[in-house]
Amino acid sequence: MDEDLVDYARWGERFFATAVTVDRVLRGVNVLAGRPIDVGPLGVGPGRIAKVTARGVIGTATGQRVGADPVAFHVDLPVTLQFSIDLGVDQQHFDADITVPLVVTARARADLAIVLDLTPPQTGQVVVRLRAQGLRASLTSRAANVEGELRRFVARYVAKELEKPYVRDATVIDVAGAVERAAAGLGPREESPMAAGLTGDLPAAMEAGIEHTAQVLLEADGEEPPA
Repeated sequence: MDEDLVDYARWGERFFATAVTVDRVLRGVNVLAGRPIDVGPLGVGPGRIAKVTARGVIGTATGQRVGADPVAFHVDLPVTLQFSIDLGVDQQHFDADITVPLVVTARARADLAIVLDLTPPQTGQVVVRLRAQGLRASLTSRAANVEGELRRFVARYVAKELEKPYVRDATVIDVAGAVERAAAGLGPREESPMAAGLTGDLPAAMEAGIEHTAQVLLEADGEEPPA
């Protein structure tokens, strides 16, 4: 018996850990990259008299694996904002670099899909680096608690975006379809209904990567292409 053979449970664990890489997780999260953020006018400070207006964009996420059981990742989502505070008599201008931390946990679903579960941050976890354009703007930001308002807004915004269908679709890995296509590539055979009917929920690069992983593992476990 081939000493390289393993039982089904161990093979499945190996496949799961190999298929869900940092790069593939970031491809799913980065469907958010480039999304615009439009704030305001938002009342801040005592009496909500001051009004904040901001424009910005979500950047490209970075991350790393932080757990093996469950397979989990820490991802930082950057946001840049340029905004102003209207005090009624004049305006003060600011720039902000914001980091939104996400926890991404890979879950196994009964239909042989891998679901990336994105946990939105709490307000206090959002990091805001504020740059005031001038001393008066700096004093205004402290009085109006601009950083606190931005944390609350960005945390709510990201949480809502994570619930949208385009994010949900990008964070589901169709393992059954990818394995079917990889197995079909081992030798000439008719295309199966499953291979023909892939849902296309994933970015093409992610799906191709899973197919490659499936084929490598199939071949490694002793399944040779027919001559």
